[in-house]
Amino acid sequence: MENKYFNEAIIGNKNMLATYTAKGELQRLYFPSRENRQYISFFHTGVKINNSDLIYLHDDINNIYKQYYDTDTNVLNTEITNTYFNLTMLQTDCALIKENNVLLKRYTFINESKIDLDIEFYIHSELLSSENNHVSCKVIDSGMTQYAHDFVVSTFAKGYNVDKHQINGSKETIKRTEIHDKDYIGMSKDSSISYKIGTIHPNEKKFIEICILIDENKNISDIEDEISRVRRKDLNKEFVSTKVYWRKYLKSHNGLNLKETENAYEEKIYEIYKRTILLFPLLINEETGGIIASPEIDEYFTKCGRYAYCWPRDAVFITRAMDILKMKKETEKFYKNFCKKTQSKNGMWEQRFYTDGKLAPCWGYQVDETASVVYGVYEHYKYTKSEKFLKDNLKMCEKAIDFLKKYVKQWLEIKDLDEDIVKEEIKNSTYANKDKIHVSYDIWEMHEGVHLYSLASIYAAFECMMEIYKVLNKNISDFDNNRLKEEKTLKIEKELKYIQLEIKKFINEKLYDPETNSYCRNIEDKKMDISILGAVEPFKVFKPKEKKIKNTVERINLNLRTYTGGYQRFENDHYMNGNPWPIANLWMTLYYLEAGEKTKAKETFDFVVKTVGKHCFIGEQIDNNTLKPNWVIGLGWSHAMFIIVLERLYGKK
Repeated sequence: MENKYFNEAIIGNKNMLATYTAKGELQRLYFPSRENRQYISFFHTGVKINNSDLIYLHDDINNIYKQYYDTDTNVLNTEITNTYFNLTMLQTDCALIKENNVLLKRYTFINESKIDLDIEFYIHSELLSSENNHVSCKVIDSGMTQYAHDFVVSTFAKGYNVDKHQINGSKETIKRTEIHDKDYIGMSKDSSISYKIGTIHPNEKKFIEICILIDENKNISDIEDEISRVRRKDLNKEFVSTKVYWRKYLKSHNGLNLKETENAYEEKIYEIYKRTILLFPLLINEETGGIIASPEIDEYFTKCGRYAYCWPRDAVFITRAMDILKMKKETEKFYKNFCKKTQSKNGMWEQRFYTDGKLAPCWGYQVDETASVVYGVYEHYKYTKSEKFLKDNLKMCEKAIDFLKKYVKQWLEIKDLDEDIVKEEIKNSTYANKDKIHVSYDIWEMHEGVHLYSLASIYAAFECMMEIYKVLNKNISDFDNNRLKEEKTLKIEKELKYIQLEIKKFINEKLYDPETNSYCRNIEDKKMDISILGAVEPFKVFKPKEKKIKNTVERINLNLRTYTGGYQRFENDHYMNGNPWPIANLWMTLYYLEAGEKTKAKETFDFVVKTVGKHCFIGEQIDNNTLKPNWVIGLGWSHAMFIIVLERLYGKK
């Protein structure tokens, strides 16, 4: 599989996720989870027109492209007009809602020339293969079944039978449309098939419906029965049903009650808002509630550590946005299911996970992942007022708080409240040996040490824990079978307040630079970092108009704001050339809204609105030269921050 860094468009259903280029090429196809099993090395389609060689739909010098979603849906259309033959081909991609393992690809051919066009349609598909899952192929009447030990990917047409096929060696012959093979079954990870569409007269149209059916490998008769069942279905009815589903979904999750306007600027905001609502369910594991950061872009780790994993921190931002969008059940599943499943015995959460809850590849520890979960639990309660939700997650939060207390005491060298000298010596001896907690990476996963953002997240987690106790202590007789008495919670609250004061004292003494009159991101360098704003929003360690914060924001503007109005994450950021991040701009927007500076808030927000992708997906980064997303497209964290800002702009409904 070649590197394919840009997912221009994204579709899916409860179990399937597919991504596309701007020219309609299917790049990735995940099933049944969002990140763990991707099947496609490439899936190329093309046509032979009269006596031509193969004209690839995704790549021909005479093709003109136009791509768009069906209004308010996750159904993608790519119009391909071949100017040499004046043939327009409309490719419509739809992950069916009622058939969660079927991707429907409809191709409509419209003859806009003055001559008859004889059309043959070709599919050349290569699946990802390994020694543990070696792919073979069997040609069937309506298409082909590519299979390994664990899975089967069947590609077939409704109403058409295969005209020609080639299992081995079609890479050398398909460009000339000379595929031919006497064998119907063979050992090859790439195979090709073709269908005769027939003659299309001027101003006439014809179409073909192609299904990609993914399933586990099982008895061959069961596979054949499943293909026959899908072929018998009214695929147009399934297609219409899918569009209806997404439009209803969008309407039911319009948490801010936004409406279309005649103002072009607000209409753009509305389109980003709708695309966000349609994106979030494509990131969520339906079974566990785990949420990927983004559809994958770099399987081979050539430029990054990959993206299709669940970072608890990213997911907490996303769940906050999901609450705004009336996705409360999805949020509860994340905390009550996924977070409980992934918490370590010592109370912490590791850096990232697969969405099924299994530990994903990591390269260090980030303490804000743990603190963010506790913060997120209480944030969800603020939307639902569900005491049951707090009770269900109380033990999980308590374990996390115990870990955070140990962490912050160790790394900030905070003495226990009312601790005598002997106990302190024993504790220090323990910390120095077996119970020593690993130092944390920063929010950007680049620097190990003690960071202002991380400390702010812990400060907020302690505050949220105290608020959780206050809520539950109102009904102390019903609270966890009387396990927690008021005296105990008061003692815990006293300790947490004490540590909070120590955290704030540490920040003001160790993470403040008197030379620049501003806060620093860590104890080792004085670089400006947008994440310092986390101490104001969302964690509220400081108020937005405090002098030291205002000085820090001034330095952020001097050092991180680029000539386009976009903000970098931190000084000398070289990741992917150090571009502005929409997250950074949205963080500035939230700060200015907190500070009551609406004009500046609009300026920072406008940069995000004007730099979204063609389908209104927000990227991780923006190219300062083109003002277009140039790396991850459809980053969940970016979209979450956008929704959080919109709530501040338009208010809770």
